[in-house]
This record gives sequence, C-alpha cells and structure tokens, in this order.
Amino acid sequence: MRKLFYDPYITPINARDLGAFKVGLAELLSQSDVVSIHAPLLHETRGMIGARELSLVRDGATLINTARGAIVDHAALESELCRGRINAILDTTEPEVLPPSSPLYDLPNVFLTPHIAGSLGNETERLADHIVAEIDRFTNGVALKYLVKREDLARLA
Repeated sequence: MRKLFYDPYITPINARDLGAFKVGLAELLSQSDVVSIHAPLLHETRGMIGARELSLVRDGATLINTARGAIVDHAALESELCRGRINAILDTTEPEVLPPSSPLYDLPNVFLTPHIAGSLGNETERLADHIVAEIDRFTNGVALKYLVKREDLARLA
C-alpha cells in the first residue's frame, strides 16, 4: 500500500517518518482508493473539498470524513454520492444531523455514523493517562512531551 499525505504544515521528511509521501491535494484525491479527512475546521478548510476536488476522486473510491462536515461541500458530495460514482463513510456531515429527507440515509454507497469516531472505550483511558503524565512532567519541571505552542493554536482542532 502506498500512503499519500496532504498537509500544508507537515514537511516531506515528517510525512516520510509517518510512512507516507507528501503530495498536493489534487494528486492525493486523484490517486487514492481511500481518502480519509482529518483536518480541523478552520477558515482555510471550510469547503476545502468542493465539486472540483470531488471530481478528481477516482470512480469507486471511498471518502471518509471523521473530521468536520463543513470541510466538504455537502451539496457537491451529495451529488457525487447520488450518482453512485464514489462511496462515503461519514461520521460528520453538514448539517449535523442530516435532515430526515436526506437521500444519504438510503444510498447503498453511504455509511453514516453518529459522530462517534472520536474517543471511546479504551481510547479515553489512554487519553487520561497522557494528560496525567503530562501534568506530572509539568509539575516536576520536566520538558513536556506534547507541548502545544501558542503560534500553533490557530490551526489546531
């Protein structure tokens, strides 16, 4: 499997360290069998995946959105899905929750989940362990392992 990665803030070396190749968004969309969205909802990412971007997605490919629904232009996505050209797994939609009249509920190429892709079960325990360990490092004057820099706050989810 060849993993492609699009993120304007990650260097190609960082992508390689993650086992992926950094590419542009158009290349990622046109060359992937599965596109998984994990971007925060920012001014720059709202509607980032629109009709043009969706037209680049390969026929039969699957789009997964576990980020925020507004990152994908809902009307453009609905159009592609109703045509049956692509598949989607949507944990987030725009609007969230979809109206009862939405055709996405009945399409065979769409799998909807109720915004549950976040932390559940053992994941919450792992997150709590990380928080406690980070507080312990801070109170003991040890460098933080997961330091969040002020200049990065504007682009974090």
